[in-house]
Amino acid sequence: MDLGDCYRLLGLRSGASFADIKTSYRRLAQQYHPDINPDDKKAKDKFIALTEAYKLLLTVVLPEEITKESSKSSTFESDDGKVAPREKAPATTVTPQQEPTSKPPNLLEIEQRLKWKTYEQLQRFLQERRFPQAIALAEALAERLSKDAEVRQWLAVAYQIWGRALITENQLLKARIYLKKALKTDPHNKALWYEVQRDFQRLEQII
Repeated sequence: MDLGDCYRLLGLRSGASFADIKTSYRRLAQQYHPDINPDDKKAKDKFIALTEAYKLLLTVVLPEEITKESSKSSTFESDDGKVAPREKAPATTVTPQQEPTSKPPNLLEIEQRLKWKTYEQLQRFLQERRFPQAIALAEALAERLSKDAEVRQWLAVAYQIWGRALITENQLLKARIYLKKALKTDPHNKALWYEVQRDFQRLEQII
């Protein structure tokens, strides 16, 4: 299940807000809950799929209260409850040697929290052999943090692990596709290259 499928299952457009995702899930989960449809297998399967989609989206969509941290107003509340303007930060001059940061530090901090939260979820998916979910999660993070070499490495490793699992399942054509994706995603990773070459050797022996 990829992210597009998750949004569609919840009846949402791609890029829907955290609040919309939560509201839609609650409504649909109540509608298809097994307690309400005790003898309906289709409703039960739908409920399971909705829950899976909801959990996956929660790993990549930030709550509004977090994203708003990067755009707080320039006022604060004083001890007497009155709203007073913040003092302006001293102006800085950017010299040729001093590159301006592309994002405010607090937004970078949010992205780092998202990155490592997603990494933990990725590890769980891989350990539980939920490879399609792991790939969808890693691809979404790589798209969001496209310049992060570490994230690209995680995605490449996820491709390689799934490729190896597919060899075991005798899905050889699909295995070859994901092993090639691993090399293309992180071509300068020597350790990964070595592991993928071993996997290709296994493929050749089977064929």
